Amino acid sequence: MTTSPPSPVADDSPLADGPPRDHGPGPRAAAVLVFGSSAAVLVVEIVALRLLAPYLGLTLETSTMVIGIALTAIALGSWLGGRIADQVDPHRLIGPALGVSGVVVALTPLLLRTAAQWSPALLLLVASATLLVPGALLSAVTPFVTKLRLTSLAETGTVVGRLSGVGTFGAIVGTVLTGFVLVSRLPVSSILIGLGTLLVLGAALVGWRARRWRRASAVALATVVAGSLATAFAPGGCDAETRYHCAQVVADPERDGGRTLVLDGLSHSYVDVEDPEHLKFAYVRAIASVVDTAFPAGEPLTAHHIGGGGLTFPRYLAASRPGTRSLVSEIDGGVVRIDRDRLGLAESTGVDVRVEDGRLGLRRLEAGSHDLVVGDAFGGVSVPWHLTTSQALGDVRRALDEDGLYVANLIDHGELAFARAEVATLAETFEHVALLGKPADIGLDPTASTIGGNLVVVASGRPVDAPAIQEALDARDVGWKIATGDDLVSWTGDARVLTDDHAPVDQLLQPSRSRTAR
Repeated sequence: MTTSPPSPVADDSPLADGPPRDHGPGPRAAAVLVFGSSAAVLVVEIVALRLLAPYLGLTLETSTMVIGIALTAIALGSWLGGRIADQVDPHRLIGPALGVSGVVVALTPLLLRTAAQWSPALLLLVASATLLVPGALLSAVTPFVTKLRLTSLAETGTVVGRLSGVGTFGAIVGTVLTGFVLVSRLPVSSILIGLGTLLVLGAALVGWRARRWRRASAVALATVVAGSLATAFAPGGCDAETRYHCAQVVADPERDGGRTLVLDGLSHSYVDVEDPEHLKFAYVRAIASVVDTAFPAGEPLTAHHIGGGGLTFPRYLAASRPGTRSLVSEIDGGVVRIDRDRLGLAESTGVDVRVEDGRLGLRRLEAGSHDLVVGDAFGGVSVPWHLTTSQALGDVRRALDEDGLYVANLIDHGELAFARAEVATLAETFEHVALLGKPADIGLDPTASTIGGNLVVVASGRPVDAPAIQEALDARDVGWKIATGDDLVSWTGDARVLTDDHAPVDQLLQPSRSRTAR
């Protein structure tokens, strides 16, 4: 009995055994496609955080939302891309995926800034779409290319492993390039428009041989150009995009020298370049009331400032206490450039600025070397969590001399859970603590509900002269009261102490819905 031998796998099978036949892009082209699409996903994710910051703030929740949407897009694109690649010729899919992604990416600044003017709900919907659509399409490129490169069963593991590694490396490069290079040198709108243009050009290059793609590529490129031009007129533009902020300087029509520094839509500092002793914001007048009460009038101080902004209070100290040396830790070098170029900061004011993180700046200070430490650092609407903990405040205490003073600006709303926790944390570090704010906010007006906003906390190793501070507050027409002793203990209640191991500042904080001055 004879039997016929088994039929061999057809030579043109994409997974035929034996010598592979390459029906897709070559190894280098495949690597470029996977590398570039993976890098683009991470560029979009990081830049999206900066686009949303002026409207949602730089909070843990905002970052979590953006990361979650990006990961959803990657998972969705990889899964659906693989299934579609088994049903449709991947040659026909790569170009459209790149092209549509490019158009959406380039239009993202225009779409987000326009949606933000309508409603928060619309902004969230548009933000989700502008992350999901390009993220999923770009993530689908890897299974498309992998399908084309799988020409032999003998090399399946090699091909899949190589392209997976290339994609991961592309994501790493996209992350590092954006965080360390692009954001510091280019506006976020330019980054996305440039990336979108590259993706559309890549789509045209991939599909150039297919005549039906030429017209589509031309239309996509025209859309990108039109969107780029429209972005220049979109609301929410910046005078300058720094490493961390969308920054604007707004002139005061009522004072010739008055300037307001606006970061991510929030008024962070008011400076009168002709009169540094003019203090507009209530919280700055409150800080000045505390400092002027604690130290003899006109006496020069050695001060350290955590957070710079427009450098309003360092300038005030230089003008009201000649000879004062103020060292400022400001993390954003772009803000410092604005201080010098737009807000009249001179080299001889006695104000020295280091571009550094505030916590690291504290560690550089010698023990007992300062009369005053001022905390006024904000990321969006909250104090960066690592500056609020008992360990950070221990560094503040170490830097102060025996009679030194720590004064900090806080913001909270609603139940003021964060402010209470920060006061409790200060009470663990300093012998004497006081809180300044609106009577309703600090528990001195039980008939009124809390309003929230700015609060100023004072801490020292020496007693705080509450009556003198209250008199100074009244003289400056701040409208605030001071709480100390049992009143403050009752207000603080059983609030948690914040530590480096557990400081859920973003969860405790209840930001205001309005975008008013801080």
